[in-house]
Amino acid sequence: MEVRKPVIKSIPYSEFKDNESLEKIVDELHEGGVNVVVGSLDSMINWGRSNSLWSLTFATSCCGIEFMAVGCARYDFARFGFEVTRNSPRQADLIMCAGTITHKMAPAFKRLYDQMAEPKYVVAVGGCAISGGPFKSSYHVVRGIGEIVPVDVYIPGCPPRPEAILYGMMQLQRKVKVEKFFGGVNHKEKKPIIINGNDVDDEKLKEASAALNLVNTSSASNI
Repeated sequence: MEVRKPVIKSIPYSEFKDNESLEKIVDELHEGGVNVVVGSLDSMINWGRSNSLWSLTFATSCCGIEFMAVGCARYDFARFGFEVTRNSPRQADLIMCAGTITHKMAPAFKRLYDQMAEPKYVVAVGGCAISGGPFKSSYHVVRGIGEIVPVDVYIPGCPPRPEAILYGMMQLQRKVKVEKFFGGVNHKEKKPIIINGNDVDDEKLKEASAALNLVNTSSASNI
């Protein structure tokens, strides 16, 4: 029976560039048979991340007032480790949308989401953020932020009580704890393909390619 000896090596500070270089070393550790070590490291990192979630609050209506109530002494969300809020998307772990999003406001909301570092999460608070709420039939209201960005946790209500917001944040903590930080795909956003300054995903690219081939074929047959 052949016993593989795990090869453990340190990484010089000068060689560390980003998380991708760190994940390459983790892959080498997997090949050496140290999955237990990496799994324990995953648990430790996710435990720290789940108890120190910094939020970027995008409050536009009454749901934002309920989120303010969660920070008061009666509910004291500092017990759960997510009392730190940031005004910069580059310092936030999640964006909490509490209120109505109009069509003119949607590009700014999407831009803030794009500026956040991975891994990032989205929490939709209230009926307006989930489905448009009482303004769903309005011509200028987005029918849920799920049409703009991927949502991780929905907290229904109009507005939801502070207890509901606490429960929703606890569900997000549970999600973070079970993630695979190293080598995982859940914290890697699919990068769009840029064509003439516009974002195009794979399906749209296939449709565009098929249409282009069809045009070329039809034009060639007419010659």
